Amino acid sequence: MNKKVYFITGGARSGKSAFAEKLAVSLKGKRAYIATAQALDAEMAAKIEKHRKDRGTRWDTYEEPLAVEELLAKLSGKYDIVLLDCLTLWLSNIMARADCDGNVQSRFEDLVAAVRAFKGTCIVVSNEVGLGIVPDNPLARKFRDSAGTMNQKMAQAADEVYFTASGIPMKIK
Repeated sequence: MNKKVYFITGGARSGKSAFAEKLAVSLKGKRAYIATAQALDAEMAAKIEKHRKDRGTRWDTYEEPLAVEELLAKLSGKYDIVLLDCLTLWLSNIMARADCDGNVQSRFEDLVAAVRAFKGTCIVVSNEVGLGIVPDNPLARKFRDSAGTMNQKMAQAADEVYFTASGIPMKIK
């Protein structure tokens, strides 16, 4: 079983998920897809359903909005490739919980450790949210700052890092 960590980041609709899926399909082995999105409204429910249909039967899909670290540990050794899409939705899910204030940083550490401990290849997708204007409210600034810290930690742990823009992946590590 090959072991490698890929981290793929970029802006919204930049092509990062498509690139991550193409990369995963190019690798040999049993694949799992960990989706962190939650269907909290009709638009998101439709988007999730479209993604399920697009993936087809080439994947075993796990929908886990919060306990990604634990799920990775359970899947380790059972799958050769895991694609985790996406970290920023996972962060949003954590920050939406009232009890998250003290543990966001420790959750990052736990997630990085779980990715590194996974016995196969992990492909991790996250949005780059720090390229735009400074948000106008404290919660949005906290999210942007937390996402930036989280992305830095995951990029440091990764063997390869790609940034996508306009559907073009660029290897930056």
